[in-house]
Amino acid sequence: MTIDEEMNMLESHLRRLKIEYEVFFNNPQKKPPSDLEWKVLAALRKFSDGGGRMSFSQRFRYNEIAQRYAIYSDLWRKKSRIREEGYRRPVDAILSIQGLRPEEHKPQHKVYGVSHAPADGNEPFVVHCADANAESEKVEKLFAALSDAKKKTGENVSGSLDSFKSFVQKKTEEIRKQHGCRTVEYVVEVQDGKAKLRAKAAKAKG
Repeated sequence: MTIDEEMNMLESHLRRLKIEYEVFFNNPQKKPPSDLEWKVLAALRKFSDGGGRMSFSQRFRYNEIAQRYAIYSDLWRKKSRIREEGYRRPVDAILSIQGLRPEEHKPQHKVYGVSHAPADGNEPFVVHCADANAESEKVEKLFAALSDAKKKTGENVSGSLDSFKSFVQKKTEEIRKQHGCRTVEYVVEVQDGKAKLRAKAAKAKG
């Protein structure tokens, strides 16, 4: 089975797990879907441990799946506690019935070394870069943030990571030479319904 096929199966299991947890919380007689959740966790750990075999797009997809599970898992844990201990606050009753929308609740902890996706389409994503070739991870995150912002605004995502890296390297060299700065600040933000990438000389600290 290829990595993409395994990810398809993981996403399918996660969707099913979400449904089964909803059934569990609505039916006092049901048991939690522990076996299915174990399969999801095992797959997440497998991808986390074998991350070196994944392409950039596969890592980006894995990050999204892992973050989705983190949000669901945190919600399920809270609802399970409420179910066991009873409602202590009015908000507990609301949580038990309605749950939380993912955009309202982002867990602070990391899932298997994965932090939140770089851009959410509203808050600007900022990165400082001095050498795109030497700072590949920063360029990848910048590319992911721009791609994510474009998807959310309905724009086409064109170009490859390699071509984007070449662009960032050239732009960084131009701005550093023009302004005599050490690093260049890149900002991804959404303005007037469009994803924007801005570059400027970074201010020296101190």
